[in-house]
Amino acid sequence: MSGFVFSEKPIRIERGEGPYLYDDSGTEYLDFGASYAVTPVGHCHPDVVAAAKDQLEELMFVQASYPNDARDACYEKLADVAPEGIDNVWLCNSGTEANEAALKFARSATGRQKIVATQRAFHGRTMGALAATWKQKYKKPFEPLAAGFETVPYGDSEALAETVDEETAAVIVEPIQGEGGINPAPEGYLEAAREACDETGAALVFDEIQTGLGRTGDFWACEHEGVVPDILTSAKGLASGLPLGGTLCRDWIAEDAGPHGSTFSGNPVVCAAAAATLDVLVEDDLPAHAAEMGEYLHEEIEAEDLPIRDVRGRGLMTGIEVKRGSNRLLRDLALNHRILALPAGRSVLRLLPPLVIDEEHVDRVVGALSETMGASTES
Repeated sequence: MSGFVFSEKPIRIERGEGPYLYDDSGTEYLDFGASYAVTPVGHCHPDVVAAAKDQLEELMFVQASYPNDARDACYEKLADVAPEGIDNVWLCNSGTEANEAALKFARSATGRQKIVATQRAFHGRTMGALAATWKQKYKKPFEPLAAGFETVPYGDSEALAETVDEETAAVIVEPIQGEGGINPAPEGYLEAAREACDETGAALVFDEIQTGLGRTGDFWACEHEGVVPDILTSAKGLASGLPLGGTLCRDWIAEDAGPHGSTFSGNPVVCAAAAATLDVLVEDDLPAHAAEMGEYLHEEIEAEDLPIRDVRGRGLMTGIEVKRGSNRLLRDLALNHRILALPAGRSVLRLLPPLVIDEEHVDRVVGALSETMGASTES
């Protein structure tokens, strides 16, 4: 029997350490994709590994109706780093589940059905989160999807204000779109979303599954604009690669969230890994380091005068829009320079490295980009 759904790459990964991955021949790769931002403190951070091992020997699992220390610690640490006013945490297994819960909680708390999402958004692959996702290639094979969703142009405050009304349960927005091409929200857009929700009683949901946990230079991307949502979702790097998502809510949402649940909510081993990950992020001040390294990365890319259309993003969430397709560039970086990166659509190279990288790693990537794109231009 063989796996399906995923198109496997010709590199068999066997281990990881810090910002590096190693294949079955021992070849070292600099990981500048972090498997879609899943290893913010680096691969196999010793504190995270130790926490998971210790918990594994004590209690592998008990369902969430039974309190335990590992889950309580995860709840507490997530609440501590959440934007002010968000004190309630529901745990699940992935980002799409976190967003699915957010939409359900908003409908239950408001008694309304309409959900407003944005063009170019990606919120997940379950039926509700998929209905809020933009690209037809993700949606078409699975229609009909959940009903009650409307879409507005990303960054258009006027269109948002016109669409959000007294029938709207929630507005769901990425502070920086990831899959859509690394598109930061225009200045004032998140505030406009907050105002539209306040005026109508709708819930504001920020999908921080890719932007959160220090990646953009603050712990949450919404903090750059000083806007606090009613619901914030997190996942990906939350437990350093072990499956965990979180839906963080204000009191008014949590008080009437409805009969939601999950068998594996708050697995103790995964919670221990998450608590250790959050400790490293805070104690090593990795958000500030991400801001510093992100600024250096952008400066070095721009200094090379590469044949590109744009460099955008914030912190260590960077999109490089190229003049030709990104797939060949990704292949050449991996096979010729041992650097792993990601696409964000056909024309954007996406860089989401572990937040522990330093200037030497940035220099290596920029040098490889210069050599690869220069060779591509000459040919």
